[in-house]
Amino acid sequence: MLRKHIAIFVALALAGAGLAFASGPDFRPDITLTAKNLKGWHTLGNADWKAENGEIAGKPGAGGGWLILDKSYQDLQFYAEYKCTGGCVTGLLMRAEKTSDGGMKGVYVSLSDTTGGMENLAGYDVTIDAQGKIVNATREERGGGFERVISPWPPKPQPQSAPRAGRFRREVPADLPIHRPDTSYRPNEWNAVEFSFDANVVRVNLNDGGQGGSLAANGYGPIALYIGGAGEVEYKNIAIQDLNFKTREPSYTSPDFRKQTLTPFYYGWGQAAADFNHDGHLDIASGPFVYYGPDFRRRSEIWWGEATDPTNDFSMDAHEEFAGAFTGHPEWPDLITVKFGGGHCVYLYVNPRGESRTWDKYPVVDNVSSEISITADIDGPGKPALVFTGDGYVRYAEPDPADPTAPWIIHNVSQRGYATSHGLGAGDFNGDGLIDIVTAYGWWEHPKPGSSDQTWKYHPVAFGQYSRGFYGGAVMGVYDVNGDGLNDVVTSLAAHAWGLAWFEQKRDAQGNISFVKHMVMDDFSTKNAGGVTFSELHGSGVGDINGDGIPDFLVGKRWYSHLDSGIDPYTFGPPVLYWYETVRDPKAPGGARLVPHLIDNASGVGNTVLAVDLNHDGAMDVVTSTRFGAFIFWNKLHAKGHAHAARGIRHSAARRAP
Repeated sequence: MLRKHIAIFVALALAGAGLAFASGPDFRPDITLTAKNLKGWHTLGNADWKAENGEIAGKPGAGGGWLILDKSYQDLQFYAEYKCTGGCVTGLLMRAEKTSDGGMKGVYVSLSDTTGGMENLAGYDVTIDAQGKIVNATREERGGGFERVISPWPPKPQPQSAPRAGRFRREVPADLPIHRPDTSYRPNEWNAVEFSFDANVVRVNLNDGGQGGSLAANGYGPIALYIGGAGEVEYKNIAIQDLNFKTREPSYTSPDFRKQTLTPFYYGWGQAAADFNHDGHLDIASGPFVYYGPDFRRRSEIWWGEATDPTNDFSMDAHEEFAGAFTGHPEWPDLITVKFGGGHCVYLYVNPRGESRTWDKYPVVDNVSSEISITADIDGPGKPALVFTGDGYVRYAEPDPADPTAPWIIHNVSQRGYATSHGLGAGDFNGDGLIDIVTAYGWWEHPKPGSSDQTWKYHPVAFGQYSRGFYGGAVMGVYDVNGDGLNDVVTSLAAHAWGLAWFEQKRDAQGNISFVKHMVMDDFSTKNAGGVTFSELHGSGVGDINGDGIPDFLVGKRWYSHLDSGIDPYTFGPPVLYWYETVRDPKAPGGARLVPHLIDNASGVGNTVLAVDLNHDGAMDVVTSTRFGAFIFWNKLHAKGHAHAARGIRHSAARRAP
């Protein structure tokens, strides 16, 4: 296994990138190159390579040349920052193998805007002669997506499809506070690149943009840097992880919680709690099952359910689940589920009211585009509505009182173009007693009763951050974090990347509302609360976990959000579940801190995290549905008393997963 004691590297920590678009690798590297000298490298071809001031620099001679690492790899992650000046040509060769004539063959990816006809960032199977010249380059086929292994191998060429006529082009509103930055290649400037070469797919991420991929040949060998053309290249902050080895931390559950497994199989990412069988005990709906309280060992099917492969497939039927009196019978709660894939849609499952059978199913909402949905009493108490985005709009849907099983009534909150895939919440921001709606783009003010407004007033605020083609988080918490009487926002910032923050509401003399961002956690390059860092914060929720009367924020890592593809940052990090304690502290920025406490490191989250007092002991328990199954975490904090609980909290934080 590659380790930090290898002499050519001798580095323990990453250097800061110092780039607006990059903050270091999105993985835990085995090693980083110090670039003090070229020990551990050898050369091929005609180029002058040197290492100084933490950088590796290459100047080409006729035909160009290679700097080859002595260490070999099959699967790896690679990160570097590089600057290609004066019309230089550069790239990375992987799985380099010697040929009988003294040359090499391998998989080459261009990192400059031109490579003698090679397209930018394209992957090639190349053959290199003994003088370091590329004598053959065969373009690899595009590949990647959510599949780890592309089959058949080798793939057959596919014909180009004809352009589609009349394709809808989304118009982006000018007042959106978040825009996709320019992540294209920057000649004569510093760029950041990250590779994932796993199985038969190379994935490339340039300047924190979206990923491109290509099929690649099998092999085993070192990596090599190339310099050709007329200019020079500089590389720095090179980091490598050997993907042939993956480490799983020992399973750990905080002593402040008791973990109960409802099922060890993957059925969905949603869960809901209600007394479905009208016996006085809360039950849990998760995936296709109702688990009956108080012990949750007995279950029955809502629909015919089949478990899903947690590494290579998505469970389609239960992206989110919500219980409520949707058909007007609060003593027999119904269930709605958001179906994932092929245009999300919502189904109503009507409680069979004591009959031992599956539940009747009705489609009530179609074309849900958001990966996050919530329920809220938008039009008043006892009037549950589903809040989501679809057809470019921020929307909510309510049952038709005349026939709740018919298609629900849709209300457009925003104008078209303001829909987001990630990040959604609801709460009263302006103190008028009406529920407003918040997304990664800002918040929409609920019209006053009797208003003729067709859409709600929009207040743009950047409640998310861009990363790898995504922005916006999961369920957004709306509550008073610092105790000043104003509702704030707590949210993950990029559900498929990094970031957790709370946004402090401020008022000026005229009562105008603005927000101040307070970062809680970002990536490996930043100082994060409690030293905790994890990615893919795609599931979250709110609940008073320690019983102090102040809401806390629940969030964790959604493991394998995009399957076993490796396209997500820190894909193989532990599937953690945390509760962030809201601590009001006048000395802290904004008057509050969010303090992380590990609940579990072997479950993670799905799309939502449910906080509910299942056994009526006064303590909020936690329920999650993930790729590892469905779980209850029975809360023991409140039962201990606050003094004892505080000691348990500190212990929990000290044992957090790395």
